[in-house]
Order: sequence, then structure tokens, then C-alpha cells
Amino acid sequence: MRQGQTLHTRAKLKMLLEGDLNFHGVDSSYASHDMHAFAAKFPPQLPREFIHGLTDPGDLVLDPMMGSGTTVVEALLAGRHGIGLDIDPLALRLSHAKTTPLNTDSLHKMSHKVIAQARTLLSKKTIDQRLSQHFDERTKAFIDYWFLPATQREIMALVLTIQSVSHVVARRFLALTLSSIIVTKSGGVSRARDLAHSRPHLDTTKVPQNALDQFSIKIQKNLQSIARLKLNHTRAMPLAGDARTMPLRDATIDLIVTSPPYANAIDYMRAHKFSLVWFGESVVHLSKLRAAYVGSERNRDMQGAKLPERAEGIIRQVAQHDRTKAGILRTYLAEMTSVLAEMYRVLRHNACAIVVIGPSVMRGINVQTHHCLADIAMGLGFDVVGVVQRVLDRDKRMMPARFGKQTDSMIEQRMHEEYVIGLLKE
Repeated sequence: MRQGQTLHTRAKLKMLLEGDLNFHGVDSSYASHDMHAFAAKFPPQLPREFIHGLTDPGDLVLDPMMGSGTTVVEALLAGRHGIGLDIDPLALRLSHAKTTPLNTDSLHKMSHKVIAQARTLLSKKTIDQRLSQHFDERTKAFIDYWFLPATQREIMALVLTIQSVSHVVARRFLALTLSSIIVTKSGGVSRARDLAHSRPHLDTTKVPQNALDQFSIKIQKNLQSIARLKLNHTRAMPLAGDARTMPLRDATIDLIVTSPPYANAIDYMRAHKFSLVWFGESVVHLSKLRAAYVGSERNRDMQGAKLPERAEGIIRQVAQHDRTKAGILRTYLAEMTSVLAEMYRVLRHNACAIVVIGPSVMRGINVQTHHCLADIAMGLGFDVVGVVQRVLDRDKRMMPARFGKQTDSMIEQRMHEEYVIGLLKE
């Protein structure tokens, strides 16, 4: 009986992998998906395809590296329960806000009150005192470099009034909206040229728009977005957790859909700290946290990690050009081995995992991340049902910069496609 079920699930997964997974020209701004910019989001249609095809209503869907929470939102919309894990503070803030329905009428009134109070506070000299006391020395230096004095006062006024809101869920939503006018495609109210596609560059000619005006505009859009979030007796659980050591029981998950960072590392924190510092995070703490991310180019000691032969061969090729880069690649693949092992542990038997990953180039060598991860998954006991390419919609898939200096492996030179790996736990 179990073998027959496995063959049936395998056939369904294979059929889904052979379908059109490009989703070019489709609208991805429905429900709460468009509340906040986030680098390298996959289109919501991608997890939706596998959620509908491989699970039943009431099942439990996991994204252990949830990022902006796309998979969790899609699970809710499909009548499934969604769990997301991440160690990035902005990912957690965003996923909580995107998956929590709100009374939009009362929140609309509350937002008007917040804006009015912020304008009143802005006219008082005490705002300057609060600004000087709110940050440690290094964080204040970061703020002074990237935000004009007038903008600092506007954001600080909003921060203080939002913090005074007693309703926790509403306060979280308002804070996320404030973050969304800072971390945007255009660089928002900071002096950065761009905070969504690439590493930020200081633009001394830029005249940031008034933060209160931008917040007022964005809150109306986000209220419309959250109003479109319709739950079907399901729950969302965005949790602070590391995909390498998941706080979940064995064999409890019905489907995993996730997109890990790239082998050269996607530097989410470089942009995220622009908003996180306004909510009490210090740049020192955020830098330490950044070093703990999977794919960070902080070269942890993984020299003894044994990897499949294909991966070992690619590491040897990279080492001929750059031993440091080779060490970074070994660390990444070793850490992804831990992630895949945890995915295998928490999945039920006859359940699937979908891993969406892009290729990476190190010193001119295509490290074939998709094949390396598929080999690792096979060694852990997964049935690799397929590895298929999907072409990126370049107008929608926002690509951030990686850690370190720009080289011949810049994202814009290599990010034209990504791969979908279909795994089955028999």
C-alpha cells in the first residue's frame, strides 16, 4: 500500500516539475504579497502550484528559510497551515504582518491618529533629544551617513508614535509599513540609490521625500493588501528558527517549499539594517547576526566536511584559483547538508520538498549549486524526482548584491535562471 502511495506521489511531483514554472507576465501582487520589498522573492504562483498539487486542505506546509513569507501566505490562501522559519529579524517582522488578518476599519482610523501625532511631535524640540538618545554611537553614525537630518526627525516621530500603540498586532503592522518606505526599490526615504536590487550606494544628489507623506500613502496600500488576505480556518506560524536545527518534531510536515540563499551569499542584512536600526537593533548586533546566515562569506571551519564527489571536484577547481572562495563554497554546501538533513527529518514519509536555487559563479567557475544540492539530498535518503530549469522574470525577481567585493561573479552577470529541485521522502 505504502509503495503504491509513494509511486503516486512521485508521479504527481514529476508532472508538476514538467509543467510551466516560469510564470512570466502573471500578477504576483495579490493578497498580502506586495506589502514590502524583499530581495530574490520567488513568484507566489511557484509555491502555490506545489501546495495545491501535493497537499490537501488542513495539511502542514513548511518553509524553513521563509524570507518574505511567500510560501506561508500561499499555504493560508490554499486552506493549509503554514510554518516559516528564519533568523533574519526583518523576515520575521514581514511574515508576521503578512499572515495576520486585521480589522482594517479600526486600523485605518488608528493610522490617521498615528500620522497626526507624529506631525505634532515633529514640531517639538524634544524630537532632537530623543534622536540623540535612541542610538548607540556606531548606529548613530550609520544613521547620519544614510539619512538627512530632516528625514531622521520625520522617521523618529513615526517610530515614537507607533511604539505608543498598545495593540501589538496593529503596532507590528504599522512598523512594517514604516520599514517598507525605507527598504524599497528606489531607496525610499534614505540617501541610498537602491535598497532592493543591489548593495546600497550613497546618492548625494538625491532629495528624499517626506517620510510622513510616504508613510501616509503606503499605509493605504498596505491596508488594501491585508484586507485581501482571506483565511480558510488555517493558521500561520512564522517562527524565529535556524533551518540547520529546526525546532520541529520528526515526520510532521506534509510539504516543504523553500528557496535557500545562493552559494556566494545574498546579503539581505546590508539592506535590512536600514529599517531595523530604527526599531532598536544596533549595527554591531546586526553584523554579528549577518555572519551566522547560511551562505555568509564568513569562512567557518568546515574543512573536514565530506561532500559528494561532484561537489568535491568543483571545490578543487575553485581552489586552483582562490582557496578562500573554495573554503566558502565548502562551508555553504556543508551547511546546506545540515538544512537538507533537517528537511528530511521533519517531513512525513511519502511527502515532498521543493528547493528553488540559482546557479553561482566563483572565479569564473559555475559551481552548479543545483546539482550539488541534489547529490547531497540523494545521499541523505531523498529520491531526487527531478531538477528543472526555470527562466527568471527579470522585471519582477529582485536581485540583491552578494557579500564582498564585486568580481566576475556579480549577480547581474549570472542570475538569468534558477532551478527547481523536486525531492521525495519515501
